[in-house]
Amino acid sequence: MLPLFKKYKAAIIFIAKFFLVYMVLTFVYGKYLDAFSGEPDSVTKIVANQSNTVINWFGYQGEVTPHESEPTMKMIINGKYVGRVIEGCNSISVLILFVTFVIAFAGPWKRTLIFILAGSALIYLVNVARIVILGIGLYEYPEKEYLLHQLIFPAIVYGMVLLLWMFWVNKFSKRS
Repeated sequence: MLPLFKKYKAAIIFIAKFFLVYMVLTFVYGKYLDAFSGEPDSVTKIVANQSNTVINWFGYQGEVTPHESEPTMKMIINGKYVGRVIEGCNSISVLILFVTFVIAFAGPWKRTLIFILAGSALIYLVNVARIVILGIGLYEYPEKEYLLHQLIFPAIVYGMVLLLWMFWVNKFSKRS
């Protein structure tokens, strides 16, 4: 058993770190969400409001309001309800996954921290842009909802995370 452990030590350590960090961050985020029973959490409200501000910059009349019967934010453009900003839209779950991977493949602590902060900021900004484009897209092309919401925009966000991970592993982690 010991020779097998030695052979796969790096992989075993990566998997153990990954699951430990992921479980801790997910647990902490779950506790945070518990404080918002029946209403949208603060990060979701912030993301919805920032997205709305950008929508207004593009000349649309955007509005976001808490949903009356669920913990989401209603997105309205030019008086037309186009969708909801839910907890899953706030990018925190994606950020947890991103941070977990970078920590599991940690490099020097300063570099790791800077990459986590810069990568998280980039993911957050791309997510706000995703919501803006999705909202305007749903307003202008409601028949393209499935394509926009289920295919294109998840591919953009997760594709960017994958590229950041590859960049991290190849350029900055201890294993590069």
